[in-house]
Amino acid sequence: MACCAELLLSIDLVNADKLAGRFRKYKVILTPQKFYACEMVLEEEGVYGDVSCDEWAFSLLPLDVDLLSMELPEFFRDYFLEGDQRWINTVAQALHLLSTLYGPFPNCYGIGRCAKMSYDLWRKLEEEEDSETKGRRPEIGHIFLLDRDMDFVTALCSQVVYEGLVDDTFRIKCGSVDFGPEVTSSDKSLKVLLNAEDKVFNEIRNEHFSNVFGFLSQKARNLQAQYDRRRGMDIKQMKNFVSQELKGLKQEHRLLSLHIGACESIMKKKTKQDFQELIKTEHALLEGFNIRESTSYIEEHIDRQVSPIESLRLMCLLSITENGLIPKDYRSLKTQYLQSYGPEHLLTFSNLRRAGLLTEQAPGDTLTAVENKVSKLVTDKAADTRWNLAQISSPGKITDAFSSLAKRSNFRAISKKLNLIPRVDGEYDLKVPRDMAYVFSGAYVPLSCRIIEQVLERRSWQGLDEVVRLLNCSEFAFTDMAKEDKASSESLRLILVVFLGGCTFSEISALRFLGREKGYRFIFLTTAITNSARLMEAMSEVKA
Repeated sequence: MACCAELLLSIDLVNADKLAGRFRKYKVILTPQKFYACEMVLEEEGVYGDVSCDEWAFSLLPLDVDLLSMELPEFFRDYFLEGDQRWINTVAQALHLLSTLYGPFPNCYGIGRCAKMSYDLWRKLEEEEDSETKGRRPEIGHIFLLDRDMDFVTALCSQVVYEGLVDDTFRIKCGSVDFGPEVTSSDKSLKVLLNAEDKVFNEIRNEHFSNVFGFLSQKARNLQAQYDRRRGMDIKQMKNFVSQELKGLKQEHRLLSLHIGACESIMKKKTKQDFQELIKTEHALLEGFNIRESTSYIEEHIDRQVSPIESLRLMCLLSITENGLIPKDYRSLKTQYLQSYGPEHLLTFSNLRRAGLLTEQAPGDTLTAVENKVSKLVTDKAADTRWNLAQISSPGKITDAFSSLAKRSNFRAISKKLNLIPRVDGEYDLKVPRDMAYVFSGAYVPLSCRIIEQVLERRSWQGLDEVVRLLNCSEFAFTDMAKEDKASSESLRLILVVFLGGCTFSEISALRFLGREKGYRFIFLTTAITNSARLMEAMSEVKA
């Protein structure tokens, strides 16, 4: 059981048995860890003597050959909204388990408060049981710990790689997906495991969606050609074909049919949502162009009641890329949203504000206010004759004004420093992508992935101080030279990336691309798989 909420169901069962005159002993197994609060609940409900609690320290679920999940979807809300640190120990235990299995990590990098807390607790566990890994040769050369709140933008963008679109459309849960009748072309739903063992899926999972249909069409032709080989076979060859190849071809044909059905279903749903116009608006927000037109699009989205979650997502994306909404827009959008979807969403706005996802600019944060402030100081006739003397004796006012200007749009400043918006001559080639931006149609390189790329190139945070300051995060790095000397060149190319608060399939695809380009191999550990809808639902006080 995951939390005390489910524990109450067990208490109801115990009390129902007592009322019926059935007296038994009960055992409750809590995973991934047992909390003292759970025992308090049992005691308060008067069943502590009937129920014994045990803990199943299950912290790692392998979803694929390079993907591990803690399956803690509640982590994001608990920590980043409520400030609840109870899962930090689970993360530290998971890292300790991995270091026990694969040896110490010579190079550790992290960014964010949660990452630092997890790292510190993990190091304490390592020190307590140092004998287990002492002297072992490291098998993983680098580890990155990243807080989700250092990059909300990536998680809020619509996904366009195939695996991300499947997740956005059908919801991948624990590495599997339920395809309904519209995909299976029958009256039944089918649960399908999505991992590297699915040969068709493995070849298209990281592809931009525009390339997927072409690949599936070619795959269908190749399969048909293999089936057609039977026509010229003699009896012996036919026997070998049936015993060795036919089963595999039928399995591949079944999977191909499912993924073609999934693509058709995605196309129908996205066409209904005017997906191209939506993507165009997102790209405009990322690049900082046509903000008024984008705001109008969001207002229309709200007025048409397309989706309460989608409308919230677009408002949050506008807020973060603009470093907060100007007061007039914030009040207008909030009022329209509450009128369209209901006043019960009021608490959700409070949550989004607390988490930093949807905020209102203070008067001094707006570009116009700062420009006016600077302009007044520069053009004031009385100050003009004493300019040099005033700046030498009291530079505070002009410094404060420019300081305020620098705070206005951290995303824009970060984007410029890290070149998150590629400048491309002509059309971006999605068939032969040149960088990680392909996961967002060439419009944007995921910030989390770019930071990993930059740190790996520098082998430190050196030169990224300004980026870290703009992110309002604290970075840390730990390099154990003794352990690095023991590490082989192969292990130094193996990198573990830990996402605290959730990881998107777009980020996974981007880092897989980076690995192929630079000769790295990435392994992912996340508290849960997330996307824009899950992010908004975690903040929402209105449950679907």
